[in-house]
Amino acid sequence: MIAIPGRRRSGVGFGVFTLLMVAVFVGLGMWQLQRRVEKHALIAALTERLAAPPGSLPSPSQWNALTPDRDEFRRVSFVARYERRPDAMVYSSGSAVRDDISGPGTWAFLPARQPTGETVVINAGFVQNTMQDRGQEDRAVAPLITSEPVALTGYIRFPEAAGALTPPENPAKRLWFTRDHLAMARGLGWRGDGQKIAPFYIDLEQPVPANGIPKPGPLEFHLKDDHLQFPIA
Repeated sequence: MIAIPGRRRSGVGFGVFTLLMVAVFVGLGMWQLQRRVEKHALIAALTERLAAPPGSLPSPSQWNALTPDRDEFRRVSFVARYERRPDAMVYSSGSAVRDDISGPGTWAFLPARQPTGETVVINAGFVQNTMQDRGQEDRAVAPLITSEPVALTGYIRFPEAAGALTPPENPAKRLWFTRDHLAMARGLGWRGDGQKIAPFYIDLEQPVPANGIPKPGPLEFHLKDDHLQFPIA
């Protein structure tokens, strides 16, 4: 007689546990379905943006309204002039969106002045640079600084946030480990005379330098229809 209430309590507890587990698994299933829908929407949006002809660079009055969800990877064309300011190099071990990039190297980030006075930061391309050598980067970017306006085509990108394990920047080498062009602008004085800097940077597609270095190029996505992964990088 005494053991019956105990068994009842055990049965009730097991029932509650079972209901909780069912709720958890249903929730996980709904979450995976939602991610699958989001992934399909992402694939469609990126495919459309990468295939579209380049449009005009948004005007400075529109910059604050741009968002990664709506505007990242939009192709744009515009005219700017690379400034005679220190460039930054961003370490990379490869690229998730460039099939032609492999191995360790650095991306060359340079400020470019628009005819209207604003600055847009350009990722001018990849430099094969195993040891992150400052001199090698300097030699690669020097031919770009001509003081002449250049017609540029590329993709709108937004700055990355450093992770908990991301190494700090190395000011002496002007070396960063995240694509945060705004941090580069602060650290290297790209604002100079107070000109406005775009909240995005441009991944350069063209023109390609005569010697191919730095190496810009088109972006390509090979996204698997796997709703558990979001491989944008």
